[in-house]
Amino acid sequence: MTLDIPNLKDGGTIKDFDQRLRDEAAEDLADIISEEPTSKTQIIAIYGKGGIGKSFTLANLSHMMAEQGKRVLLIGCDPKSDTTSLLFGGKACPTIIETSTRKKLAGEEVAIGDVCFKRGGVFAMELGGPEVGRGCGGRGIIHGFELLEKLGFHDWDFDYVLLDFLGDVVCGGFGLPIARDMAQKVILVASNDLQSLYVANNVCSAVEYFRKLGGNVGVAGLVINKDDGSGEAQAFAEAVDIPILASIPQNDDLRKKSANYQIVGTGESEWGSMFAELGDNVAAAAPLRPAPLDQDGLLALFDSKDTGGDYQLVPATDMDMRGKNAAPKESLEVIYDNV
Repeated sequence: MTLDIPNLKDGGTIKDFDQRLRDEAAEDLADIISEEPTSKTQIIAIYGKGGIGKSFTLANLSHMMAEQGKRVLLIGCDPKSDTTSLLFGGKACPTIIETSTRKKLAGEEVAIGDVCFKRGGVFAMELGGPEVGRGCGGRGIIHGFELLEKLGFHDWDFDYVLLDFLGDVVCGGFGLPIARDMAQKVILVASNDLQSLYVANNVCSAVEYFRKLGGNVGVAGLVINKDDGSGEAQAFAEAVDIPILASIPQNDDLRKKSANYQIVGTGESEWGSMFAELGDNVAAAAPLRPAPLDQDGLLALFDSKDTGGDYQLVPATDMDMRGKNAAPKESLEVIYDNV
């Protein structure tokens, strides 16, 4: 039941708000923005499971690419807004969403300096997202890109724009670069675990789906983070036919430096050469059409004793579903003996 309680903020009702939520949920966000970037900039969308290390990888990659003489813009498109944390020494970057809201209430326009900051030659910003339960994260992505266009995104002079997307979420907003050809290629970040490879495979499926519809975005390759040498991510890359751009080892020194917001993607670090190679590979990698796996194919990358992949489905019965109500009941049906 929906109550028609006045909403003092906009003069509407909770019923109106309820209907707006339903309309928003039914809308295909991928169709909202159709304009493609027209500059020479190479736009790369990076996808991976939450917590897999995208932000660590991107902060250090962008810093190293800037050291290599590239003009780099890093845009965090994850509602957690943590993409730039390591780059800025743990400091929270004002997001486009919150800044736009605050400026709008004050009757002011958003300026570049309100949302874009720089360090080590890298320009970076966060799109942000709504508070929990107060809006659609995908719509936050849409709103962020609309504001970027107003700020002159298509006229900016960058060699590379790196977009950090949460791969766990499959709604239209987070799939926007793939659905609308807003990026030239996708890079996946995963580890040797089933869940992160499941997400990577889902992104490959999205790329393949839109390629069939005439899209041009391809997968440039896989970055293996926290690589323990067990080989599942390597096997995945071979199975879906994409290259490995880098294998970042599972290393306590890297873990501590990341936790302390220290940049290792620099020539002054012992890890600099690894990120320099990753930067070269990212720049040169061609966008490929992947061959996503089905669920059984994904499970086959792992030992069945670790995943339960050897389990056979056992159909349930009507009696199973009835549980304690499954006891036979006396029937009023009259049964005649055979004569």
